[in-house]
Amino acid sequence: MTLIKSISGIRGTIGGRTGDTLNPLDIVKFTTAYATFIGKTKVAEQDKESAASQKLTIVVGRDGRISGPMVRDVVCGTLVGMGCDVIDIGYASTPTTELAVRMSGADGGIIITASHNPRQWNALKLLNSEGEFLTAADGQEVLDIAEREDFDYADVNSLGRVTIDNSFDDRHVQSVLDLRLVDAEAVRKAGFKVCVDSINSVGGLILPKLLERLGVDYKFLNGEVTGDFAHNPEPLEKNLQGIMNEMKTGRYDLGIVVDPDVDRLAFICEDGKMFGEEYTLVSIADYVLCEEVKNGNAASLATVSNLSSTRALRDITQKHGGHYTASAVGEVNVTTKMKEVGAVIGGEGNGGVIYPESHYGRDALVGIALFLTSLAKKGCRVSELRQVFPDYQIAKNRIDLTPETDVDAILVKVKEMFAQDPSAQVNDIDGVKIDFPDRWVHLRKSNTEPIIRVYSEASTMERADELGKQLMQVVYEMQ
Repeated sequence: MTLIKSISGIRGTIGGRTGDTLNPLDIVKFTTAYATFIGKTKVAEQDKESAASQKLTIVVGRDGRISGPMVRDVVCGTLVGMGCDVIDIGYASTPTTELAVRMSGADGGIIITASHNPRQWNALKLLNSEGEFLTAADGQEVLDIAEREDFDYADVNSLGRVTIDNSFDDRHVQSVLDLRLVDAEAVRKAGFKVCVDSINSVGGLILPKLLERLGVDYKFLNGEVTGDFAHNPEPLEKNLQGIMNEMKTGRYDLGIVVDPDVDRLAFICEDGKMFGEEYTLVSIADYVLCEEVKNGNAASLATVSNLSSTRALRDITQKHGGHYTASAVGEVNVTTKMKEVGAVIGGEGNGGVIYPESHYGRDALVGIALFLTSLAKKGCRVSELRQVFPDYQIAKNRIDLTPETDVDAILVKVKEMFAQDPSAQVNDIDGVKIDFPDRWVHLRKSNTEPIIRVYSEASTMERADELGKQLMQVVYEMQ
């Protein structure tokens, strides 16, 4: 298992030989390279003399993983050795850490989390001074610095220091309640009862604070922050039988599922059936677009999701008179495109909601508050709300990579297969996506795991799966 270095950060498993996984030596090297990059960026933005007289301040937050304390200690020690002051915010969701960078006026941030990956994984997610992920170009510069090992550490009189600040969960929750389209009073009056699976990570700390402020009655499953995940932490139906069975008791209005760093969000209907992770963004975007139309902003409506997300967002955007755009996969690609087109909302079909009025990052707290507000105002059941939206089915398949897999050759072969088909639109900005009038399939190398993802969508799961399996066969034949 080699380290995965992408726009989603530096990611690997804990333990093993040097260079094979995410070990302390790697953590030091990439943290040092990141601090070097942030320092150069600050110098470029200011005059050299004033920049040199100021220490960098870096926020560090972590999810509940077992390896978190070890990685945190190495990261913070390395930053101090680089002469950086560190604001250690402890257990914190990814969106909380992003907001903490902005709220504290820091120069950057490091989130210690492997997001939806299993317990043996961890990662460094790198933020700029806006609390947003580094662009692909900036991330590549960090990797280049790490490769050169062109490092200068601070002398003993210039070492940084670590400050502990546990205030940002409360500040994050308050910022969500202050959003224009969040109606806490309407949610309180609705008297919702919810069941939450926070998968033994930081959602078990911050989500109760949000739900209490919204007046929501709740029960948590896997709420203790142990890092020993009770099930595979990716919020997919096959991993969520526990909360789905709990919902079938009929005691709740809504089931809420987050991943370990609380940037992905999935809902479960009152009858125990999945709302559909693809429809998290669709439903919240529908509410936001509807409210913007009511407020007289119809002329400027735009939405963005990535190429692997459902067409339903495009459909509801056009229904409200807006314009939809697709981006390459990866949160920074989505946010870049959102800024480019002035999107009022966007995100990813994996349950990632990005609402610029809050910040340019996936945020499950924002998603929960907007969804509950929408549900309260509509006065319907979750299952009834799901029926309002276009019904597409996505098959999400994956193929493990081998050392011999030539992904580039596979992509060329797939493009050639459909080049002469007049009904097929071929998009190669991120892997290869083949768009037909009534279905699509997207094949790409993952940013976060050593796999090829093959996503396909059609009117039925059978048709979607059939299309995906057609491309998967190409991969198998070439491995």
